[in-house]
Amino acid sequence: MQVISVFLLVGIIFVPIGLVSLMASRKVVEVVDRYDDACVPDNMTDKLAYIQNSTIPKTCTRTLKVPKDMNSPIFVYYQLDNFYQNHRRYVKSRSDTQLRDANKANDTSTCDPEGMINGTAIVPCGLIAWSIFNDTYAFVHNSKTLTVNKSDISWKSDREHKFGSNVFPKNFQKGALIGGKALDPNLPLSKQEDLIVWMRTAALPTFRKLYGRILVDLKQNDTITVTLENNYNTYSFGGKKKLVLSTSTWLGGKNDFLGLAYLTVGALCFFLAFTFTLLYLIKPRKLGDSNYLSWNRSPAGR
Repeated sequence: MQVISVFLLVGIIFVPIGLVSLMASRKVVEVVDRYDDACVPDNMTDKLAYIQNSTIPKTCTRTLKVPKDMNSPIFVYYQLDNFYQNHRRYVKSRSDTQLRDANKANDTSTCDPEGMINGTAIVPCGLIAWSIFNDTYAFVHNSKTLTVNKSDISWKSDREHKFGSNVFPKNFQKGALIGGKALDPNLPLSKQEDLIVWMRTAALPTFRKLYGRILVDLKQNDTITVTLENNYNTYSFGGKKKLVLSTSTWLGGKNDFLGLAYLTVGALCFFLAFTFTLLYLIKPRKLGDSNYLSWNRSPAGR
């Protein structure tokens, strides 16, 4: 009976939590637009040659339609698919001491192959920083430009403790092969939030990173014109790029997994409680016969 009670208690707790979480997730409004293929000109059959040719304009215009009312703040994300930021060599290619302390600029021993150039250190060094995302987005709504607020898009702890206020970019993206966005050499790393967001590596090959916030409400069926620069090379490894506009709730962004997980565990507990109850009623476990205890049995031969 104690086991049945435990399963019932867990089910009673988990199912309401799952329902509330799922309802909160379903209230999130998202607009997702994949643009990596759509922004390649029709006359370009070789996508890799297109993205690597700096003489070809990369400007692309996309039109988004708002499916439901979206209340501010509206979060702007870029999503990458099939990008393994958790690869061991990639994750290790960085220098945390260099990022924190200007006196450790030459600490590039863990940054190969993006540690030095012409005998001088690259700041910030490593493959993670070198490959920073460099697509840009501009939004127009009702003939008015929507300002994207890019302040406080990174973790406060990262800005204050992991990226130094006296560390400035040096020799960054100066090599023969350009990986991604160029950094402002006059701005300390603690103020370059796009870099800070990118340096917090993702655990899965499909991930989203915060680009900024739109602090204007959008109504259902509103049309947004997006002018973007399709600079980032995902074609060489079969990746995908998506622009995401999303609202949030008390639970965060859209994520059905948490609610479904709670519902699944709760339903499983109810099922087990019901099964064990039937077994208990139909075929109850017999109590042991005390006559079979060793001290209640007569010695052999008596």
